[in-house]
Amino acid sequence: MEGHLEDTVFCSAANMETTWLVVLLRSCVQLFALPVYLLWYLGIWGPFCQRAFPYAMAVLSIDYNKKMSAQKKELFSNLKDFASSTGVLTLLEIGTGTGSNLQFYPIGCRITCTDPNPNFEKFLHRNLSQNPHLQVERCLVAPAEDLHQVPDASLDVVVSTLVLCSVESIKGVLKEVLRVLRPGGAFYFMEHVAGAPSSWSLFWQQIYDPTWKVLFDGCHLTRETWKDLEKAGFSELKLRHICAPLKWNPAKPHIVGYAVK
Repeated sequence: MEGHLEDTVFCSAANMETTWLVVLLRSCVQLFALPVYLLWYLGIWGPFCQRAFPYAMAVLSIDYNKKMSAQKKELFSNLKDFASSTGVLTLLEIGTGTGSNLQFYPIGCRITCTDPNPNFEKFLHRNLSQNPHLQVERCLVAPAEDLHQVPDASLDVVVSTLVLCSVESIKGVLKEVLRVLRPGGAFYFMEHVAGAPSSWSLFWQQIYDPTWKVLFDGCHLTRETWKDLEKAGFSELKLRHICAPLKWNPAKPHIVGYAVK
């Protein structure tokens, strides 16, 4: 009993030291990024980020695809299993961005692209022209939480990669996903998430998170997205945690898989 009490006191002291260290290092990072915070406070950074972010993603997504190509090919390998009885797969991608996933979709797939940022348009159209194996249904400027332009139960598959980290409400997004999916349809995801408890990954994520959100258009490093997926109401969930091969990147912890309505 006495030993257990000593362990508890030691753990509490260690956690307190870790918390203070996180706060200290977080403050240092925020101080380093002070010019950006000033621009954000003045209302300049947000509009600038909206315009500049697509250019950054056009470059970063190429590097990400090179490093995650094997994982994406594996993830999307069974997309055709969810095609309708006609054999045609209808797919909607939320947060399509530059269209970095288009190359992984099967021939003849009928795709609807959505993104809340209209500044991605020229990059998306360039990628669409490079993937003529797809049939583009339409491209919508819309947040993932509000897909009212898409009819109920009209899609075989919905895809989200590196999107749930920056949406306003994961719960709201998953509610819309379930609405637009037909019975038996699937939601495919590849998302960076919070690291394991007490891990170095989570330690550094907690330090960088406030500044990361400002720099990268609302992207959160510490979201436990798998918990939202578990509670969403899918009939089946196939999910696994992986460590993405991204050097010196706090977004290395990922979840990949799909959920069936």
